[in-house]
Amino acid sequence: MKKKPLTDEEGEVRELTREEIFAMRPAREVLPPELYAILPKRRPGQRGPQKALVKQQVTLRLDAKILAHFKADGRGWQTRINDALKRIVAKPKGKAA
Repeated sequence: MKKKPLTDEEGEVRELTREEIFAMRPAREVLPPELYAILPKRRPGQRGPQKALVKQQVTLRLDAKILAHFKADGRGWQTRINDALKRIVAKPKGKAA
């Protein structure tokens, strides 16, 4: 089977097939050891340490309707909940919404 190029004439990268994804090998197997040694040692999706403690992880129970409302717009729903709470906290005390 002939391999399809990863990019088209315009330079757009095509989507990989399942077979191509399953045929991938870890970087440690394909890179020279000296290059692999200088790569950051983080797992995909992990962030580095925070420069300053900005947010705290908590467990919070929310009504199903509230959660559905924020999740309806897709990724970033936790940030949107945080932003909504910041707006409430920023209002002067005693002011009803």
